[in-house]
Amino acid sequence: MPPNETLALAQQLIARRSLTPDDAGCLDLIAARLASLGFSCERIDSETPPRVGNLWARRGTSQPLLCLAGHTDVVPTGSVTDWRSDPFRPEIREAHLYGRGAADMKSSLAAFVVAVERFVAEQPSHAGSIALLLTSDEEGDATDGTVRVVERLRQRGEAIDFCIVGEPTSVHRLGDTIKNGRRGSLSGRLVIKGVQGHVAYPQLAKNPVHLFAPALAELTGETWDQGNEYFPPTTFQISNAHAGTGAGNVIPGSFELLFNFRFSTASTPRQLQEKVHAILERHALEYELFWAPPGKPYLTPHGRLVKVLSEAIERTTGVVTELSTTGGTSDGRFISDICSEVVEFGPLNATIHKVDECIAVADLEPLTEIYLSALQALLGAASPATAP
Repeated sequence: MPPNETLALAQQLIARRSLTPDDAGCLDLIAARLASLGFSCERIDSETPPRVGNLWARRGTSQPLLCLAGHTDVVPTGSVTDWRSDPFRPEIREAHLYGRGAADMKSSLAAFVVAVERFVAEQPSHAGSIALLLTSDEEGDATDGTVRVVERLRQRGEAIDFCIVGEPTSVHRLGDTIKNGRRGSLSGRLVIKGVQGHVAYPQLAKNPVHLFAPALAELTGETWDQGNEYFPPTTFQISNAHAGTGAGNVIPGSFELLFNFRFSTASTPRQLQEKVHAILERHALEYELFWAPPGKPYLTPHGRLVKVLSEAIERTTGVVTELSTTGGTSDGRFISDICSEVVEFGPLNATIHKVDECIAVADLEPLTEIYLSALQALLGAASPATAP
């Protein structure tokens, strides 16, 4: 049996302790392999601490440009003693590769690189261009990572035609789910003002929890939108709530809540903000409301990239994939500013961010082959996407 090149590279990447936003040398390792293939490798790192590493590597100057995007950073491991093996010492057992980042998303990065190596070996004069956009700031604040690279590319007028983000999207079997969009995220901190007092003398106080209760019922019962063909309706959730001094005989003077909207393309942040303010005003509440910058939704309808990737998945695995826009946010939302076709596809997501994160070793080669098939279909010499 030939050596599993994707497995070997995934193990090298997992062994690097790249806790967000530290890259721990992952980008240098990947850049060295890409440079040997004729890629021009450009670092667009952050200039202020904490240092964020960003790599833009491109082979070719013509269109179409197919970009493979992802992140080298991983989330913290939690207590290492809860893991069966050191999370940064990759281990194979029971036909699975274990380690932090095995699924999210160092195996995808390894599959990207190996797929590109095979493609360039078979078609050194391929049509169009290949690029890899990699960052160490996806699991953290995501303020100095992909968004900064996209800004630089936009300034240079460098557009991307197709982008595959290697996020772990599969649910039950490799290939069963492609993310063709993501909901937006809008968070707020709401402070309801009251008057502190003794619980035995409520007439001398104003309980902000009681004052807010009718508005809360309206906020949680509101239909924000109906969603659309690709997205479920927008949802509103309170994530944190706090009032009081800790004493059981004191009416609190204020009530603070953190809440979040996961919203579809059927609503805009401004529309949601206006509705919230209208409800609070209708209940005559004295309040302060602080909005965080929103993360916008993005959507790629059925098109060339979805078709190519779906066909590659079915041809490689026999699985008929489904399109989905569920889950949290991803860097696809930034890339969509300069690319009309962005999809996410990668391995099973069952163990991501968990203790004993892992990926089936048997999924590594098919994952690589699917990415290779996409390269062949979109940039091959006979590709309909590149024919004159």
